[in-house]
Amino acid sequence: MQMVMDGTAGLGLLIKLNTDRILYLVTILVSLGIGSWIGSLITQ
Repeated sequence: MQMVMDGTAGLGLLIKLNTDRILYLVTILVSLGIGSWIGSLITQ
């Protein structure tokens, strides 16, 4: 049981360390999506 608790704590730490990278990726994807949506409105 202690090993499971340690493993989930390590996973939580890994997620906390990579949160900024996930936010960068989400920001880029949202920006590309909005840009393509505006581009499709302009070309209609």
